[in-house]
Parts: sequence; structure tokens; C-alpha cells
Amino acid sequence: MKQIRNTFFLFAAAVLLLSSCKQPDTEVNTTIEVPVGVIEASTSAIEEFVSTTGSVYPLKEVSMSSEITGEYSLQINPATGKPYALGDHVKAGATIIKLEDAEYVNDMKIKSKELDKEISELEYEKQQALYEKGGVTLRDLKNAEITMINTEYDMESSRLNLAKMTLEAPFSGVIAELPYFTNGTRVASGTEMVSLIDFQKLYLEANLPEKYFRNIERGFKVYVTSYTSTADTLLGIITQISPSIDAEARTFLSFVEIENKDEVLLPGMFVKADLVVNSAEEVIVIPKDIIMSRNRNQIVYVVEQGVASERIITTGLQNATSVEVKMGLLKGESIVNSGFETLRDQSRVRILR
Repeated sequence: MKQIRNTFFLFAAAVLLLSSCKQPDTEVNTTIEVPVGVIEASTSAIEEFVSTTGSVYPLKEVSMSSEITGEYSLQINPATGKPYALGDHVKAGATIIKLEDAEYVNDMKIKSKELDKEISELEYEKQQALYEKGGVTLRDLKNAEITMINTEYDMESSRLNLAKMTLEAPFSGVIAELPYFTNGTRVASGTEMVSLIDFQKLYLEANLPEKYFRNIERGFKVYVTSYTSTADTLLGIITQISPSIDAEARTFLSFVEIENKDEVLLPGMFVKADLVVNSAEEVIVIPKDIIMSRNRNQIVYVVEQGVASERIITTGLQNATSVEVKMGLLKGESIVNSGFETLRDQSRVRILR
């Protein structure tokens, strides 16, 4: 019986020894590779903005009223073959409205004044010829010249008064207001007749924080976007800057001129304006949303030989989407741009293709 117990203990010891010898072969590698996306650190230009909002207005705008009393006559638009209407494009010099008044025309005495002008010119030429021959005095010649000049003034005055009977477009634009009158209606002097705008160029009054006063100059670029059509961004420039600071709002006024050749923006639209206050060329620029804050430092993860390492960076200019990296990255390094949320320093990673 004793011999059997000894044999059992020897067998158990052999099993334990054999088991311990095979343990290293059964050990499992628990290192996990985190799947990440990477981008290459590259150089490009970056612009820093200060944003504001406001309404845009046409750079050219005019409201024309009748200067005389007359019968209203709306003219035909050559482009449409119909009477001018709201929204019609009008060329500079085109007659939009005529005011007819036969009595007013008669009072101008155009024909008689044309004859007076012709007679005065002939009389002046006659006096000039006589003066050269000694037939008249210099005083006689000057009086003839005065008469000729006065008749020219009378004639020009009549032409100007006659021009008051037509309302012509002073510039090419679009009819914005056109109060309705039936043709033949007698309208009084001073009645508003038509408003014309040219909104291929617009302006925006932008109120900016006073801290940017020293950063902004005339000629700086502005990106203008409509809230109703965010896909269209137009380019403008700062044309005027007020030297006065609003004591209550702590802002200063600047004027922005906007190119609107395709008439994307309409007068009165509410827009967002991003004014370029700083810019840099050929610097390392990375997406803003891949930067994390850790121990009061800004960090990104840089991948090298399958390992992601924390890299403290120093940033410079930034806007809504991008950041300039001044220190901490080299051009060409691989930066984690997706999957970085669960990473730790020296994590092993698998780059997604």
C-alpha cells in the first residue's frame, strides 16, 4: 500500500513538471493594434478671419421724380417689346418715361430761339469783319458777341427744360420701383416716377471689434456668404475704415465693396462676412479637429513604424477648419486624423487604407 502511494505522488509530480515546462509555449500575445487613418503633414497657405454680419446694399441707386407737370407715358422696353416693368434691365441713357405737355413745349419757343441764335451768330461775324476794316468800334464788336452768347444760353436753357420731359436712366441697372400710373394721367412736378439700382456691385457696412483696428487695412479681402445660399461665396474688399471707435459697442465701422456680377446676392440680403486679418504662405497646416488638449498642451499623434506617439505642438494662425503648426511637426510626417480618440502614447496602430 505504501508503495502505491509513493507511485501516485511521483506520477503527480511528473505531471506538474511537464505542465510547467509547456507553459511558455501556450502564452497568448495580448497586444492590440488600433485601426487609424493618417494624413501627411504638408505646407499650404492659411488665412485667419474675423467674422461679422450685416445687410448688403447696391453701390449705385437712384430715385427719379418728375421735374415738370405733364401727361404720363411709360415707354416700351426694346429688349422685351413691352412697357418697362419692375425687374427690367435698363441701359444707360434709355428713356423710361415721357411727360407730355404741349403748352410747356410752346413756352420753350425752341424754333424762335434757334433763329435768334442763328441771327446773332451772323451779326457777330458781320461786326467782326467790319472791325477788321475799321468800320466799327471794339465796343460794337463786343456787344455783338454778348448778344450771341446770351442767345446760346437761352437756347441751352430751353434744351435743358425740354429734357425734363423725359426720364432717362443715368446708368445701366434694374428697375427697383415703378409706381403705377395709367398712360395719359397728368402727374404733378415732384412725383416719384422710377427707382433704378445697379447691384452688380454691392456694399456692406461692417462693425468690427476694436481689437482688430490695427490689423485691418484698405484692400483686405472679405469672403461674403448669404444665409439663404451658403454654397455661393463672393469676394469683397475693404474700401473705407472709420478712425472712430463706438464707445458703447467697442466697434469701428468699415465699408466692404462686393463683386456681384452674376447677381447672386440681392439688395437687402442678410450676409455673413469673413474678413481676412492675417495670412501666411507655405506653412504646415493641419485640420483643427485632430488636435487634442492634454495637461494644458496641444497634442497630435504621429505614426512611425506602426507606433503612435504623442507630439506636443505650438500653433499659430487658425480659422474655422485649419490650424498653422509653428513647432512640433515636420513636413512629410504621418499624423493620425481618425481613430485618435482612444489612442495612448506609444500605442501600436494599424493604418487604414
